[in-house]
Amino acid sequence: MEKVQGEMEIERWERSEEISDAEKKVIQETWSRVYANCEDVGVSILIRFFVNFPSAKQYFSQFKHMDDTLEMERSLQLRKHAQRVMGAINTVVENLDDPEKVSSVLALVGKAHALKHKVEPVYFKKLTGVMLEVIAEAYGNDFTPEAHGAWTKMRTLIYTHVTAAYKEAGWVSYPSATL
Repeated sequence: MEKVQGEMEIERWERSEEISDAEKKVIQETWSRVYANCEDVGVSILIRFFVNFPSAKQYFSQFKHMDDTLEMERSLQLRKHAQRVMGAINTVVENLDDPEKVSSVLALVGKAHALKHKVEPVYFKKLTGVMLEVIAEAYGNDFTPEAHGAWTKMRTLIYTHVTAAYKEAGWVSYPSATL
């Protein structure tokens, strides 16, 4: 039974559900509040990500040895990376009505992380999950069940497009990457 459930989980993650126009609006409205404070929210997301998944730090030479959250928060490199992450998500959110643009942006992100940085793709699933947690906590009043459902579809959309880029790039898992 557990194996079947696990297979269904994988299958669900490999398919991106259509985001309705109403859900796009909810995502964009929620995101406008988040993006108004993008640097701090982005830093919070990355710090939580690295605290929850310390193995993810192995891909960042500038701050992979940082364990103290205050040190991470003050890191210029971490702040710059947070801005890049938030900028990419912003581009996706702004272009939800343009599937080709969304696909193009996420393909660039996926290929760079596969070929240049050699990041295991599962980290995108973990990062987008942390992103939803942080947004839900920081913007609880705006993060209604409807918003949560829309953002869950957005999370799947990001992961689906990024992993498709990995496959297209001929991704090979690297043994040094431990989860």
